[in-house]
Amino acid sequence: QVVYVSRNPKDVLVSYYHFSKYMKTVEDIPDFNLVMDRFLAGKVVASSWLDHVSGWYSHAEDFNILFLTYEEMKKDLRSAVLKICNFLEKKLSEEEVDSVVRQATFENMKKDPRANYENLPDDMVAKDKGSFLRKGTVGDWKNTMTVAQNERFDKVLKEKMKSLPVKYIWDINDEI
Repeated sequence: QVVYVSRNPKDVLVSYYHFSKYMKTVEDIPDFNLVMDRFLAGKVVASSWLDHVSGWYSHAEDFNILFLTYEEMKKDLRSAVLKICNFLEKKLSEEEVDSVVRQATFENMKKDPRANYENLPDDMVAKDKGSFLRKGTVGDWKNTMTVAQNERFDKVLKEKMKSLPVKYIWDINDEI
């Protein structure tokens, strides 16, 4: 059984941009346009977002996979936890579900050294340039991308994403 969580690619791009500043082991490219070009071409650490997501979706029939999006988890974490429990055939009490939901919020994970990697050595991270877990919001790409960049991003991904059976939420106020 596999639980596969994907995130909308615009927020992934912005997250990667800030992550590259924080991680000394990743090339810090101060020009967002260049980072976007590399991201769209799949020439970043971990390769192409699109190839990764479409690769998993292409194997949906081969494996027992539960597909979730980060955005649906942010909108309704409790429902996502219940979906995961159902998928894993794991029965939890209401108190246990409440505990999982409480511990799995972005805010609580950001405080947890097991999740936030705050203990990474100084030769790996530039702690003065951010943190491993930054904002965790949906739609933060709007605070970084210009209108022109957004239009270019949409143009490149529109054709490539049309075969994906998932619809991404681009802003937390969008409907699922």
